[in-house]
Amino acid sequence: MLVQIFGILQALTSPQLISILFLPVLFAIIIHEVAHGWMAKRLGDPTAERLGRLTLNPIRHIDPLGTVLVPAVLLLLHSGFIFGWAKPVPITWQNLRHPKRDMALVAAAGPAANLLMALFWGLMVKVSMLLPASALWVSQPLRYMGLGGIAVNVLLMVFNLLPMPPLDGGRVAVGLLPGPWAWRLSRLEPFGFLIVIALMFTGVLWVIIGPVGDFFARLVVMLTGLV
Repeated sequence: MLVQIFGILQALTSPQLISILFLPVLFAIIIHEVAHGWMAKRLGDPTAERLGRLTLNPIRHIDPLGTVLVPAVLLLLHSGFIFGWAKPVPITWQNLRHPKRDMALVAAAGPAANLLMALFWGLMVKVSMLLPASALWVSQPLRYMGLGGIAVNVLLMVFNLLPMPPLDGGRVAVGLLPGPWAWRLSRLEPFGFLIVIALMFTGVLWVIIGPVGDFFARLVVMLTGLV
């Protein structure tokens, strides 16, 4: 399913692709981070709220490299893989009521938000299909934006669920594993991004996340009635 979506989007020129995917990419990254802060607040840590990070105002979250440059370069290169990041939402784990368990829940909140956003964009594709032919000027951009939103959020979700600290999946694994195994995994955190970048440039990363991403993209398409 992801291959079909990327095939449709490749019909667009680079300026069209950037304009269509700007909002899906921006909100996929920002809402992902806000979800971490929202969950932390629910579990006893108000740090993100006190610092004004529980907001959808992009200025509070944008990282020039991770939110703008990296996604734009990947889009222009038609890499078939899009990821990025915003400024991390600060979490004070000592404020959490059950720190080990709650850090896993805080980490899982980001990918969960991306799954919900993928469903939202699927519904936008459905809306575009229901619009009359006379509204092609609205329905066609909305369809492309919705398809892009599905792909971006599914990939961001699956990428972040890799069990490698400091990715969310690594933090979830650290929270769920027994003490000695959690400690061993947490020691990989300083090298986590280097390992992920190596996997990306060797093509192994897509082999790992491609099938899982395709499964979730098909699930979103099914749940939103696009098939």
